[in-house]
Order: sequence, then structure tokens, then C-alpha cells
Amino acid sequence: MNIQPLIDALDLQEDAARALADDLRAQIDDLQTRLREAETHLEHLAITRKTVTSLADRLPATTPDLPEHPDYPRILAAFNHATGPLRAKDVCEALGHELLPKNVEGTRAKLKRLVKILTEADTGNFTRKQ
Repeated sequence: MNIQPLIDALDLQEDAARALADDLRAQIDDLQTRLREAETHLEHLAITRKTVTSLADRLPATTPDLPEHPDYPRILAAFNHATGPLRAKDVCEALGHELLPKNVEGTRAKLKRLVKILTEADTGNFTRKQ
């Protein structure tokens, strides 16, 4: 009996299996490289997130757009220097306005327009939002 055709058939199958194994190893190497790159990218993103969140406390708070009037920045400056809530009369004094009823009422109206920045803690007592 001649077993050479059987051995030749086995050689063909071995060659095919070896080629498939080599191809799969190449794919595995490529996937491992891509996986390492993805994991490195995730690590960099985590570091970036940590850095950004740690720096967020140091960034100055952005102030919403103020109405067109020179008193508004000065009003906010008065609240930045205040240790507690301010009344319209207190703000008038800080701005250097005479304590006339029209000035106090005008200042109260300006304080009410700053609702994005200020809050009325008690009736007539305004403070910055936290």
C-alpha cells in the first residue's frame, strides 16, 4: 500500500492550518497593539479629566452679561467686598449716591435686575448666589 497520497494530503492540511494560525497570530498582534493604544488613550483621558476638574476651582467665575449701565459692575464689586447680605441703602452708600428715596428705589430696581447673580435672601436683603 502506498501512503504517499495520504501524507501529501496531510501536508496540505498542515500547511493550510499553519497559514491560518499565522494569520490569526498576526490578527492577535494587531488587536493587542490596538488594545494597548486604546488603553493608553483612556489613561490620558482620565488624567485630563482629573487635571481639568482640579483646575476648575481656580477658574474665575464667569459673570452673566450685565445690563448697560456703569453702576452694575460697581454693584457687583460692592457684593464682592461684603461679608453678608446688603440692603439697597447699603449699596447706595457703597456707590456714593445720596440716600434719597429715588436713589434707593433705583438701586433696588437694579438689584432685582441682577437675578442671575444675586438673590434676595430676606425681603430687601440681597446676596450673591453661591
